[in-house]
Amino acid sequence: MSDPASDGEAPPVRARGLVKRYKEVLAVDHVDLNVNLGDVYGFLGPNGAGKTTTLRMALGLIMPSEGRVELFGRDPMRVGARALEGVAGFVEAPTFYPYLTGRKNLELLAALDGGGGRGRIEEVLEVVELAPRAQHRVRGYSHGMRQRLGIAAALLRRPRLMILDEPATGLDPAGMRDMRLLIRRLADEDITVLLSSHQLPEVQELCDRVAIVDRGRVVYEGALAELRRRGGSTYRLRTTDDPRAVELARAQAGIERVDSSAEHGVSFQAREHEVGALSLALGRAGVAILSLTPELATLEDLFFRLTEGEGSSGDGQGPGPGAGSPAGAGAGAGAGAGDGSSRPLQTVGEGPSS
Repeated sequence: MSDPASDGEAPPVRARGLVKRYKEVLAVDHVDLNVNLGDVYGFLGPNGAGKTTTLRMALGLIMPSEGRVELFGRDPMRVGARALEGVAGFVEAPTFYPYLTGRKNLELLAALDGGGGRGRIEEVLEVVELAPRAQHRVRGYSHGMRQRLGIAAALLRRPRLMILDEPATGLDPAGMRDMRLLIRRLADEDITVLLSSHQLPEVQELCDRVAIVDRGRVVYEGALAELRRRGGSTYRLRTTDDPRAVELARAQAGIERVDSSAEHGVSFQAREHEVGALSLALGRAGVAILSLTPELATLEDLFFRLTEGEGSSGDGQGPGPGAGSPAGAGAGAGAGAGDGSSRPLQTVGEGPSS
């Protein structure tokens, strides 16, 4: 790990051997993370998998039992709040004074963070499309509007790294669409985004790299495209002699889950080079291929293989075809043993949100 001083070449997030124990409960189990500059990085796992606990340790809100994490080369446990320079976001849900307007809440947050962000309030309200409601009290905001106000507050800091924990949770379809568009806009502005989520479509649509965590362990980390490639493809095959094609497919090494009951011909799962070998075998047997169509495994398919027994050994290698309050200004968060309890990284006070 690098020196705790700021390192312009250091990655936005790097964790090694991160562990968090709560008495007999192992909430996070030797997690390694590598978030690179420019990533839209999905931190994916079921509820209770250890995502929020990991983010709390990354932001210095709770102390790891073992291991280290650095933000741009700075360890929050060694340099404190200085590690959060250029970092913003929220854990689970941002909290605001409900009886104040959205703009007034942002003014208070800017002041709490030294006042430098006050001149950006109108700009960030436009970015999150809340300018028309800025003079309304937060009490009347929908859940999605509060989430967007949280991102606006984070943007006051001109972050290079944005950490968003379950930003689309509880949103209706329109709110989820707006949140996806907003995250894309952040990425277009060269902000690295670490997105924690248990919503597979959200991650598949937004992220280029992912870490999948299950029961506190990372079971895969890397490019989403590579994960899908490793997971193999399902192929749909139509031939001049489907029964014979089924026999040949079942006898061919590397061809798995051959299904002759498919509505349109034969389906099977294999990697690309194994499909080529099957094509040659069919040709030698005099079976002509009418169509052969690949269907890449979806993130949902791969996620369940990794977290429901197949390939969930925690070796980080991914499945084979048969394998299975914005950060930085003010109050921190209390420690919770799991992903179910949360307070924002940056709050505008301890008043409850309605």
